[in-house]
Amino acid sequence: MINKSRWMLLAGALLITSCVSQSPLDRLREQLSRYPEYTIILQDLRQEGNFFKEYYHQYKLVFSQKSGASKDPVYDTQTSNWYQVPQAEFKKYQNNLGMVLFSKTAKSGLSDAKYPPGYQQVGNPRYGNWRTDSSGNSFWEFYGKFAFMSHMFGMFNRPIYRNDWNSYRQSRSRGAPYFGRGGEYGTNGSLTKHTNKSFFDRRVRRETARKSAFSDRVRQRANRSRMSGFRGRSGGFGK
Repeated sequence: MINKSRWMLLAGALLITSCVSQSPLDRLREQLSRYPEYTIILQDLRQEGNFFKEYYHQYKLVFSQKSGASKDPVYDTQTSNWYQVPQAEFKKYQNNLGMVLFSKTAKSGLSDAKYPPGYQQVGNPRYGNWRTDSSGNSFWEFYGKFAFMSHMFGMFNRPIYRNDWNSYRQSRSRGAPYFGRGGEYGTNGSLTKHTNKSFFDRRVRRETARKSAFSDRVRQRANRSRMSGFRGRSGGFGK
């Protein structure tokens, strides 16, 4: 029979589950649907709790809107609050830190493909063109009026070479996520460690705390074992 305190904990867990049953991504997509272009990026993620775990996402939103008589769209970006998400959704996107989860472009429409931010604008002559560096490598360069996009999407850490873009297109054609030719992007990517430092700082602190707690448990067991042995040996003294 479940005691009263245990029942209250279970009821609380069910309440939490019901509160996060609707995906915040669905709500964001609905809110952004009025814009001609948008990108939803998984900016950060975390989990809390020991017995009953809670899961959270934070998103970066990049969206465009028309600017009066100008043919060029005006882009804006926002970082969302933290949203509690269902465990299944957390696990679904746990490898996509720093990547696009959903996007909409005037050219391709809606997409749920997973890829590094900014790749959807590469190759579009409206935004820039291909250049060749001193080593003969072809890379993408945004036009001056769109140069801010590389910073907005966090692309300034590494140029996008044509080989990268070709590999990205091949992944898109297969319906597979694109983590870079060398796996540089996503939660386990080498570049992500520089662009999403807060996540990795928390991971280090959590791992340090876990190791410290484990060491404390081992030390406590050792102390109990020594005390038990001492009591056993001293039990016959004076007989």
